[in-house]
Amino acid sequence: MPVPEEKHEPGRSSLAKGPGAGRVPWKVADFDYELPPELIAQHPLPRRGDSRMMVVERAASRISHRTFRDLPGFFAAGDLLVLNDTKVIPARAWGEKAGAKIEFLFVREVGPGLWETLCRPARKLGPGDRVVFAPGFEAFVEEAGEEGKRVLRFERPNIRAELDLIGYAPLPPYIKRRREDLGRRAEDLERYQTVFARKEGAVAAPTAGLHFTRKALAELKTKGVAVRHVTLEVGPATFQPVRAEFVTDHRMLEEWCSVSPAAAHDVNAAKAEGRPVTAVGTTVVRTLESAWHDGGVRPGRRSTSLFIHPGFEFRAVDRLLTNFHLPKSTLLMLVAAFSGPELVLEAYREAVRERYRFFSYGDCMLVL
Repeated sequence: MPVPEEKHEPGRSSLAKGPGAGRVPWKVADFDYELPPELIAQHPLPRRGDSRMMVVERAASRISHRTFRDLPGFFAAGDLLVLNDTKVIPARAWGEKAGAKIEFLFVREVGPGLWETLCRPARKLGPGDRVVFAPGFEAFVEEAGEEGKRVLRFERPNIRAELDLIGYAPLPPYIKRRREDLGRRAEDLERYQTVFARKEGAVAAPTAGLHFTRKALAELKTKGVAVRHVTLEVGPATFQPVRAEFVTDHRMLEEWCSVSPAAAHDVNAAKAEGRPVTAVGTTVVRTLESAWHDGGVRPGRRSTSLFIHPGFEFRAVDRLLTNFHLPKSTLLMLVAAFSGPELVLEAYREAVRERYRFFSYGDCMLVL
C-alpha cells in the first residue's frame, strides 16, 4: 500500500530574504529571472563530465566556480550520495490521422494496451479516432481529456518494444529539434539518459545525473563515499507549468517513487551519525522527503505530489547537486527552498553573467 505523505506546514525558511521576503504566501513572479536564449543548451557537451559546476555555500552565502570533475573533492569517506536510477523510455513519437501528423508523448501504461499520452495538436483527435504510428502499429483514441491528454487503445501488447523501434528521446520543448530528427536520434537516446539508469518508466531525465560518468562514480567510491539509488519515475508533474499567482495555490500532479530498504537504512544511519546526505537532483530530494515519516526515511513504493517551496523543512537531505532550472518553475522553487531565495536568485544572475549553460543539457550547481 502507498505510504501516506507527511504534511508539512507552510512557514518561513531561515534564509528567505529574497524577493517577497516578509510576505506570505510567495508569488510565482518572485521566482522569475532574465535568461538570454543563447544560454539554453541545445546539445550535450561532447563528453559527459565536462560541465561547469557552480558551488553555492549557504552558511557563508558564497558562490564559486568549478567544474564537475572537481565534485569528488567535496566528499569525504562515509558521505552518502543518492542517485535517481529511473530510466527514460523513448516516449516521443509521431502518428498520423488522415494524413495529419500529430506528436505524442507516451506518459504511462494505464491498463493492458491502454496508454495515457499527451499530444499536439490535440484538437485533431477525438474519441474513436484512429492513429497510425507505423505499418501495423496503430491505436484508437479511448478517452480525450484536457491539455492534450489522450488515452490510446492498442490492439497489440508490449508497446514499449514498438517505442524502442520508432520512439525518440522525450526532449523538453526548449531544446529545438527538427521534427523526427533522425540524425540526432541515437545521440539523444544515449545522452538524455544517465549511465546508472536501470528502471524504465520516466518520460524526462533526472538531469543532474547526466553529468556523471562511470569513472566519476568509481572515484567517489574509492574515496569511501557510499552511493545509493532511489527511483522517481519522472512524469509530467516535474515539468508542469505553474499557472497560479501565488506559490501555495499550485498543486503538483502525482508521480511514483520508491526507496529500497537498503537505501532507507543507509540514509537513516547517515542522518543519525551526522554524515551528510547529498541528493543528485530535485527528484531525489522529493523522493527522500516524501519517504520521511516519524524521524526517518521509510522504504516502499508510494505516490507523491509533494511540492517543495520556501518554508519547507528539509529532514532527509543535507546537500544538493542540481542543474539550472526554468524561471517560475517548481524545480527552481525547490532549490530556492533549499538555498534561500535571495542566494539562489543571486547565483542564477551570476550564472547568466558567467555564461553558464542552462537546463537539461546544461551545467550544474552544487549547494552545500
